[in-house]
Amino acid sequence: MKQKKGKKYKKRKVKRQSPFILLLVPIIVLSLYCIVHYEIKEPKKLEIDGYLIPEKFIPIYKAAEKKYGVPWYVLAAHHRVETRFSTMNPMISPVGAEGPMQFMPCTFVGWSHPSCEGNGKGKFSKSEKEDPKMIKKYGGYGVDANGDGKADVWNDEDAIFSAANYLFQNGAANGKLKKAIFSYNHSEQYVKDVMHYITLYKKAY
Repeated sequence: MKQKKGKKYKKRKVKRQSPFILLLVPIIVLSLYCIVHYEIKEPKKLEIDGYLIPEKFIPIYKAAEKKYGVPWYVLAAHHRVETRFSTMNPMISPVGAEGPMQFMPCTFVGWSHPSCEGNGKGKFSKSEKEDPKMIKKYGGYGVDANGDGKADVWNDEDAIFSAANYLFQNGAANGKLKKAIFSYNHSEQYVKDVMHYITLYKKAY
């Protein structure tokens, strides 16, 4: 009688995990943590430090960005530097710049107006100052953003769109951001201040 031979079993090959993959796992976990932490904690820190952007303005900035191509956080940075998001009182500078985004009257209405010379205050009636047709005639930057028939330098929406218009026409949407900021206010320190907030808001939001 023949003895049955025992079954032969094939040894399973155990796949060894690549050291690279093992190293990759903690990196992915850490990255996810940083993303979540950054997105949630950074705006909170900005709030504590007093740099947080009021939510009501963000849709206005983004609508202006859509029309003029100037990044919304650039407009937010200007707004923060100019009037701390429309909280300064009064919103009139010592040289006569007005409203949330601090326009000189002649810049808003147009420097080709007969009364515009020197310091740029000009002489306008209220109706002239808010008339989109008048502004177009004299080459100003004022914009009627809310469609009420007036370009009001004191209205947040009109002022923000007007600032976007100014920055756009000075190259902010075409890679000449610092040049446009300097045109807005002829000061190297002003450029540094605005760029600081641009960097801050771009990362935080």
